Amino acid sequence: MFEIIGERINTSREKVLEAVEKRDADYIRDDVRKQEAAGANYIDVNAGTQASGEMDDLKWLIDIVQEAVGVPLCIDSPDPEVLRMAFDRVKMPPMINSISLEKNRFEPMLSFLAGRECRIVALCMSDEGMPKSAEEVIARAGKLIEGLEGIGMPREHIYVDPLIQPVSTDVMRGVIAMESVRGIIERYPGVHTICGLSNISFGLPQRRIINRTFLSVLMTAGLDSAILDPLDNVIMAVLRTTWMLLGRDSYCLEYIKAVRAGTIVS
Repeated sequence: MFEIIGERINTSREKVLEAVEKRDADYIRDDVRKQEAAGANYIDVNAGTQASGEMDDLKWLIDIVQEAVGVPLCIDSPDPEVLRMAFDRVKMPPMINSISLEKNRFEPMLSFLAGRECRIVALCMSDEGMPKSAEEVIARAGKLIEGLEGIGMPREHIYVDPLIQPVSTDVMRGVIAMESVRGIIERYPGVHTICGLSNISFGLPQRRIINRTFLSVLMTAGLDSAILDPLDNVIMAVLRTTWMLLGRDSYCLEYIKAVRAGTIVS
C-alpha cells in the first residue's frame, strides 16, 4: 500500500493559522475528515510557525483532529519537548517528523525515540548541509538507519526522506532523487522512502504539473509514501494510476473504484 500523509493541517497555511488562532474546531474537523475520506493514512499536524505558542496550539490540534478521524497522526516539530508532549497525548502510534544527522538533533531524538512505538521520518540532512549526490544521500540514510536500529526501531518503521532539492537550480536534481530512492531501498530492504514533493518545482512556473509528474517518477523508482494534499484530485489520480501501472493494484480494483467515484476523470 502506498501511504499518504495528508499535509494540510499546517499553520504555515493562512486558513489553518487563522483557525488555530480563533480555535475554530469546525474548520479543522471538516478538513481532516475530507483528507481521511480522500485516502490519507496519516494526518500531518504542524503548529510550528509560532514557536512561542507551538505547545498549546499543537495540544489543541491533536485533540480536535483525533476526535474527528480514525487514522493516526504525523507529528511535525523540531522540538523534542513538543514531540514528547504530543506522543503522550496521541491515541494511536504516530509518525514522528523527523530525525536528522545534525548534532543538535540526532542524539536527542534517538534518546526520545528509544522504547517508543511509532514510525519515524529520517531526514538525510547533516551539519554539512544538503547532500550533493545520490551516493551522499544513501550514505546518510545508512547512518540514520543504523542509529535507529541501534535503539530497537524496526526497519519497517523507518521512512527515509532523501531531501528533495529544486530542479530549477540543478537540472539533475530529479535524477538524483530517483537514484537516491532506488539505492536506499536496494541497500536497505524493508525500509520505506518518503518525501514532500513541492521543493522539486521551486522557482518554476506551473508547479503542480511538475509535482504530479515527479510523484510518478519517484514511485517508479520505489517511493512508497509521500507527504501531499489528498484533496488535490489530480495528484491523487496520478498516484492511483501509477500504482496500478506498477502492478500494485490487484485486478485494477482501486483504480476502477476511483473512476466510479468520480475522482479519476479524463
